[in-house]
Amino acid sequence: MIRSELVQLLSRDHPDLATRDIEKIVDIFFDEIVSRLISDGRVELRGFGAFSTRARDARTGRNPRTGESVDVGAKRVPYFKPGKEMRARLNV
Repeated sequence: MIRSELVQLLSRDHPDLATRDIEKIVDIFFDEIVSRLISDGRVELRGFGAFSTRARDARTGRNPRTGESVDVGAKRVPYFKPGKEMRARLNV
């Protein structure tokens, strides 16, 4: 599912709201998750899962096209851990 499909589904389920308002709500929702992750926080949605970040150390990688060694810097990457209810629903 992509963002526009999510907005369409919400618009269909809530015809009393304007599409532009639903788009704003979706934008705010995702922006708040990202801003919390930027501040090294964690976002937990009960029954769904938890978003957090993990640190990756610097390493030496390879360019797949040329095989040449490339230095890859340290970075933080987003991580999602599904909640217990989601795992149970996926593995029925």
